[in-house]
Amino acid sequence: MEPEGSHDGEPLVAVRIIVTGRVQGVGFRWCALEEGRRLGVRGWVRNLRDGSVEASVEGTSEQVGAMSRWLRKGPRGAAVKELTSHPREPEGVQGFEILGTV
Repeated sequence: MEPEGSHDGEPLVAVRIIVTGRVQGVGFRWCALEEGRRLGVRGWVRNLRDGSVEASVEGTSEQVGAMSRWLRKGPRGAAVKELTSHPREPEGVQGFEILGTV
């Protein structure tokens, strides 16, 4: 059993990320879901009513870094203008999913 607050023996880190630009209507959330699951991160991604995308990402520092780099670029058809990342405390969530728009 994996110790609380770690993943494969490494400490968990967590960030809240906001991505702005042409990031809605281009499959951003679905591609982020696929990439998050591929990387093994935990958390969620959702659209915000202001046209941006928000993600909550937990994992090892390497996993979170890889997901952040992917979010900075996005899928084909996206045009990321800016990505802001704020560290937060890991919540120990399981899986990676798409949440409804807020």
